[in-house]
Amino acid sequence: MPEGLAFDEFASSRAQRLFQTAYLMCGDYHQAQDLVQTALSRLYPVWGRLTRREDLVSLDAYARKVLLNCYISHRRLRRSGEVAVADLPDRPGPGEDRGAALRITLLDALSRLPPRNRAAVVLRYLEDYSLEEVADAMDTTVSAVKSLSFRSLTTLRQILGPERAALLQD
Repeated sequence: MPEGLAFDEFASSRAQRLFQTAYLMCGDYHQAQDLVQTALSRLYPVWGRLTRREDLVSLDAYARKVLLNCYISHRRLRRSGEVAVADLPDRPGPGEDRGAALRITLLDALSRLPPRNRAAVVLRYLEDYSLEEVADAMDTTVSAVKSLSFRSLTTLRQILGPERAALLQD
């Protein structure tokens, strides 16, 4: 099978999952699309080397690692131009879907975390990766992931406040 075709199959079969992870990390639909495209464009030139040495699980892990690095690089470049916006309303308005309001509140709270903290929470709790997978994707140790996750969840609880933090337990 030609290398280009194998990459096309890999990219098309993994793009949606990578997009979901990117969206949870950045909270913006278009930026998530850009992050996935950037990650895939960084994978393509080294695809031949990767497929000779790696199994499919390792390719997925490598793709997540590249996506995470793209997200952190993007945040680093954008940091100087960020401007704070007003807080979102505490409760959904009349007729609003409570689930949608909760998702918006969670995305807002996640956006207040530093990029590495946010990535740890997204990968560990929202994407349900093991501690070892998160540590591998973030180039760190399992104990560092545990510590980062604990601190990040504590910060999220403080951001959300006791009433909204209780919603996370349901």
